[in-house]
Amino acid sequence: MDNANSLFNLYRDSFKPLESDERISPVTIEKIRMVHDAREKTLGTYAQKSKASRGRIEAEPDCNIRSCYERDMGRIIYSQAFRRLKHKTQVFFNPANDHICSRLEHVIYVDYIACTIGSALNLNTDLIRAIALGHDVGHTPFGHSGERVLNKKLKEVNDKLYFEHESNGLRVLDVLEEHGSSHGLNLTFEVRDGIICHCGEHYDEQVLIPCRDKTVSDLDYRIPKKTRKTPATLEGCVVRFADKIAYVGRDIEDALRTGVIDSEVNLSSSYSELGGSNSGIINYLVEDIVESSYDKDEIRMSDKALHSLEKVLNENVKKIYRANKVVVYEKYCDLVLESLFDSFYEAVRNIDKARQSNNEVIRQFASFVDSHPEKDKPESEMPLPIYVTDYIAGMTDQYAVKCFNELFKS
Repeated sequence: MDNANSLFNLYRDSFKPLESDERISPVTIEKIRMVHDAREKTLGTYAQKSKASRGRIEAEPDCNIRSCYERDMGRIIYSQAFRRLKHKTQVFFNPANDHICSRLEHVIYVDYIACTIGSALNLNTDLIRAIALGHDVGHTPFGHSGERVLNKKLKEVNDKLYFEHESNGLRVLDVLEEHGSSHGLNLTFEVRDGIICHCGEHYDEQVLIPCRDKTVSDLDYRIPKKTRKTPATLEGCVVRFADKIAYVGRDIEDALRTGVIDSEVNLSSSYSELGGSNSGIINYLVEDIVESSYDKDEIRMSDKALHSLEKVLNENVKKIYRANKVVVYEKYCDLVLESLFDSFYEAVRNIDKARQSNNEVIRQFASFVDSHPEKDKPESEMPLPIYVTDYIAGMTDQYAVKCFNELFKS
C-alpha cells in the first residue's frame, strides 16, 4: 500500500482533471474524424453509418474519439444491469458448476457470433457490439422461468400489465440505469431499436428485412412483442439471428453436462446435420447466413439450414426445456419469485409500514421505491406492481434466493 501511495504521489499531476482542449488537440480530433470517415466509407451499401444515426433521446455533443455506437457500448458495459448478468443463469441453475452458461457468457457469445457475421457482410460492427452487449440486460433471475412468473403475477393484479425481457431491457437502459447525476443512458435510436427487437425465439424465422421507416414511438417499451416490427437496421437483424445461434448448441452442451440428456445418441439427425457440437453448429449457421445474405438488404438463412435448426430447437424444447429436472427447477424458481412478488407488492401498497419493517429485505425494497426515478409519477402512469417487477427483475439468481430465505426463514 505504501508503494502504491508513493507511486500515486509521484505521478499525482497526471491524474488531475484537464480541460478538453488540453487532453486532445483540435488537430488530433480532426485526424481521428478523418480516420472514422474513411472507415465508414468502406462499409457495405446497406450498413448503418454512425454519422447517419437518428440520434439520442436528448442531444449530446459528439465524443472526440469514439463513434456514437462505441460510446453506447461503453455505457452498457459499465452499467449495473450488465454486471449482474454474470450471476444470472441461462437455462440451468447450478451455481456450484462453473461450466454452466451464465447470461453474461451468452451475451459474449452473441457479440462474437454477430460480429463475425457482420464483419463478413461489411456491416457496422460498432453498432452490432452495442446491441449484442445490451440485448439481455432486461432478463430476470432464473432466465425465461423468471420472465414467465413476473408476467403471470402482473396479470393477476392488473390484466393490462405484462412483462417481457426485451421491453424491460429498454426500460432498464432508458429509465432505471444511472448515468452521471441522472437516470437513463440516453442511447442512440439504432441501439435502442436493436435491443427491444432482438428476440431470437421465433424458431421459424428465415429472413429479416430491416424496417427502416420506424419512428421513435415504435421503440416504446410498453408495446407488446407480438406487435413489434423487425429491427430498423441490418445490424439489428444480425444480432437477432446470432441470439438464436448462440443458445441452441450451448443449451445442448449444458444439458449433457447436467445429465438432462444422457448422451448425444438421444439427439436427432438434425443435430449432426448442423455440425454435431456447439462449435460445429455455430460455424455451419454463420457460414450459411453469410452466404445467403451477401450483398443483400436482408439477413436470411437457407431452406436447409432453417429446416435443420427448427428441428433441433423444437427437440431442445421437448428434451431439454421440458425435461423433468428442468421442470422441477422451474417449480422452485416459481416459488421463490411468486413469494417475492407477493411480499413486495404488499409492501409497496403500504410503503410507510414497509419503511419501518423489522425485516431488512422489506426495508431495502422500500428504499428502492423511495429512490425510484419515476416515484413522482401518478399511479395511473406508474402502477404499483411495476416497482415490484423493476426490483425483482434486477436481482441476480443468488440475491433472489437470499431475499427469499431472509423473508421466509423460520
